[in-house]
Amino acid sequence: MAMSRKRNGTPSRDTPTMLDVTDSEFEIAAGRPLPLGVSETRHGFNFAVFSRHATAITLVLYASGQHESLIEFPLDATFNRTGDVWHSEIRGLNATVRYGWRADRQPVAQDRFHCFDRSRVLIDPYARAITGGSQWGTVYSRAGQADGSNGAERRSLYVHDEFDWESVRPPCIPLPDKVIYEVHVRGLTQHESAGAKHPGTYLGLIEKIPYFLELGVTTIELLPVYEFDENELTRVDPTTGQPLKNFWGYSPIGFFAPKAAYASAGRDGEQVREFKRMVRELHRAGLEVILDVVFNHTGERTDRTVSFRGLDNCTYYMLDPATGEYLNYSGCGNTLNCNHPVVRDLIIDALRYWVLEMHIDGFRFDLASILGRGQHGEVLANPPLLERIAGDPVLANVTLIAEAWDAAGLYQVGSFAAGDRWAEWNGPFRDDVRRFVRGDAGFTSQLATRLAGSSDLFDHSGRRPCHSINFITCHDGFTLADLVAYDRKHNHANGENNHDGSDADFSSNNGAEGPSRDPAVIALRHRQQLNFLTLLLLAQGTPMLLAGDEFSRTQRGNNNAYCQDNEIGWIDWRLLEQHRDLFRFAKMLIAFRRAHAVLRRTEFLTGEGTVAHPRPDVAWHGVHLDKPDWGDASCALAMHLAGEHATPTDCDIYLACNAWRDALTFELPPPPAGQHWVRVIDTAQPSPADIAEPGQEFRLDTTNGYLVNARTCVVLRSR
Repeated sequence: MAMSRKRNGTPSRDTPTMLDVTDSEFEIAAGRPLPLGVSETRHGFNFAVFSRHATAITLVLYASGQHESLIEFPLDATFNRTGDVWHSEIRGLNATVRYGWRADRQPVAQDRFHCFDRSRVLIDPYARAITGGSQWGTVYSRAGQADGSNGAERRSLYVHDEFDWESVRPPCIPLPDKVIYEVHVRGLTQHESAGAKHPGTYLGLIEKIPYFLELGVTTIELLPVYEFDENELTRVDPTTGQPLKNFWGYSPIGFFAPKAAYASAGRDGEQVREFKRMVRELHRAGLEVILDVVFNHTGERTDRTVSFRGLDNCTYYMLDPATGEYLNYSGCGNTLNCNHPVVRDLIIDALRYWVLEMHIDGFRFDLASILGRGQHGEVLANPPLLERIAGDPVLANVTLIAEAWDAAGLYQVGSFAAGDRWAEWNGPFRDDVRRFVRGDAGFTSQLATRLAGSSDLFDHSGRRPCHSINFITCHDGFTLADLVAYDRKHNHANGENNHDGSDADFSSNNGAEGPSRDPAVIALRHRQQLNFLTLLLLAQGTPMLLAGDEFSRTQRGNNNAYCQDNEIGWIDWRLLEQHRDLFRFAKMLIAFRRAHAVLRRTEFLTGEGTVAHPRPDVAWHGVHLDKPDWGDASCALAMHLAGEHATPTDCDIYLACNAWRDALTFELPPPPAGQHWVRVIDTAQPSPADIAEPGQEFRLDTTNGYLVNARTCVVLRSR
């Protein structure tokens, strides 16, 4: 430990004192109520925190790495309080100091609505960096700490916003042109096969930029990067006895602070600078960054107070007005009171911060329907928070994506919000495509609707096909490889007796449960993965891929790997070499989508022509032309897109889907005058014939139709 010094420069004792974090200008002033959090002033730092119901607030200062506080400043309600905001300016203070808040309420410290406890030091809700969690999985211990019982205590830290963005600007990719790639920062590069110099970190993600570019995705969507406690779980893997981690991070303890343990050097605010570096380098490569944000609940519980509960429980959370118990619309034991004015401001301020200071391109809102509930859980007709987010001028150009449901049964896909600001995860797309590909009869009508952009969901609210975020898989559920290898979930390693996770995955093991050496089973599973990718990337809307699906990543049948910080949750990059044929297919399919505007239409397909273009923009067929089978027994469908409705020079595209157990011959429509059909994709063909290089497509004789094998998709284009 470095020796502290007296003001005259002579050595003092080893334990830091206030002299180590102040200068000769040290002074305490009343301060200002805004901005909330800590902000730098001409003379020092201003601290401000909201608490409507506290009768006493104390600012606590710490030296780095020290368990005991340097000093505590009880705030005077006369001089240090404006309305419901407590504040103080500390002059002559340097930026290395850590801080927190104590909050108390007297004469009644606790009742059924409040959780005040002055023995706790609380995180600032506006803290832009949080200390005590720089090493993943490690319970931090500070000097002077008697034991490890309080080792997880987190403290707030000021971080300068200065960063050299080197004139790199966000790519601003239009929504119809995006291909979203869902990534877990740690899981992407933690496995040794990733070959990362900085595994499991923001810098490790930078190392994968060449791979993202080769695959062709445009937008990296990161699972939660807000600070959370990965050690909060108490369960173990029942087989190995290993402790389980909160791997996904859907339990935030600070909405402004990036996860320190995702940085290669996560101390002293370096996590903020490293996060910015990651964003800058992704932008330099032309890639966008979207954050998966969690504003529906926090990582606090009835037995765990770190910030919001201790500062003003009944403001920040929805409570039962009779019992004071938490209302649970998130499935996690508490629900944030999102439409309270104070909480609304907190969320808006956080979103603005990530856009202005971190240069983030958009947000995916976890369980977003909660953002439309009132203080008592009622569904609001015009939720003020959603209106503010959609209309906020700072957020005007960022992508907004809603997971338009919650854990209490409120399902709003297609009706989440009117206007053109909100896109939505399209759950019906996932389920309908899964069921069709699995071979469930009678899903041709649903498949056609999903391929055409889901106008049944989005047209009535004034939105376009691109507002449908189409996906087959995501972090929550089976991976693509497991979707075709398991009939049921295998979540025993989660320590919940296989009760967690969805029971309605619409999956199929295609002949054997789990790993198989049967060549027929392996071939069918491979083909089904090709079919899923084909339907996903040829459908109107904005596609999203789960990282690793393009080379058969597996979670061994676990469809809820939220606690698996191991080879179940990490991406095994050895699979990329084993499944190069699948990767090639996905890469070329993304390039094919990018090359043809007819696959990225900005308006819904109508099945009609126009004066300028008399042919219908889309025609539906079965095995016979103009005779689609919408019946309950049907498992086959064909779609014909007329290219001139997108651009004058685009080609026609014909997609035939056969989910039946036998091969079917499809009659082919005539191509545009003077052109012919060439085969781009046949998922029944062995690689590399499954997808053709541009200019090397196989020319067809249209008079004979085309034999589409069982469980197969075929794509033709005109030339």
